[in-house]
Amino acid sequence: MSESSSVLYEVQQSVATITLNRPESLNAMTNGLMKDLVDTLARVEADKSVRVVVITGSGRGFCAGADLAGQASAKPSDPKPDGKVDDHFNGAMRAIYNSSVPTVARVNGAAAGGGFGLALACDITVAAKNAFFVATFGPKLGIVPDLGTTWNLPRKAGRARALGLAMLGDRITAEQAEAWGLIWKAVDDDQLDAEVELITKKLARTSADAMTRIRSVTDAALDNSFSDQLDLEMEHQAVLIPKNMTEGARAFMEKREPEFSGRN
Repeated sequence: MSESSSVLYEVQQSVATITLNRPESLNAMTNGLMKDLVDTLARVEADKSVRVVVITGSGRGFCAGADLAGQASAKPSDPKPDGKVDDHFNGAMRAIYNSSVPTVARVNGAAAGGGFGLALACDITVAAKNAFFVATFGPKLGIVPDLGTTWNLPRKAGRARALGLAMLGDRITAEQAEAWGLIWKAVDDDQLDAEVELITKKLARTSADAMTRIRSVTDAALDNSFSDQLDLEMEHQAVLIPKNMTEGARAFMEKREPEFSGRN
């Protein structure tokens, strides 16, 4: 395992685990932590042996959002002199969304403010039942949700729930988040690691190219017409069928798991 001042990084059996490591503050976000996260995600992109990445938090929290007790520049909502949000915060979100391997959020505790946005940004989010989610931006700080929260909430939970969560700042349980479609699954606390391992093993065996294209085509569907979506699906199939389908068909006929190639 290697580490920076605020992020731990480990790769085992093609699964990279990134752990936010400020447990004394429930892994609250600072400029330094977010820069370390951007740099660590770049390591994932550079390591072609990695086929899936897990993002989690150390201690009893996932991520408490911006470190309001720290420097003012630690807040993702605090603009630079030119009016732009700090590049490390949005840079980390873009790196997660554009990751060339599937991303899994292991939510082991509080996911608040920007931590909520971080959890929503991953492809698959699994939470312990003791975890909770809360959008603190509006009622507590007088700002809009950021880190992609306003993009993800209405797409996953619908407009009414998105507005309720953002405007009222009510805390929801992991089980509510699952029921509302915000996360993939809520599991008993002592089953969190087993569930994440099950998911990562499955994703590590798949074609990362297919998984990230599934992400892309699924998100595009919300804005495309049906006809446009059919065309987009075929664009992706034109790449994936020659690359993967022969092996997939052979594995099916031979009653074995397919062995897809890694990233290009």
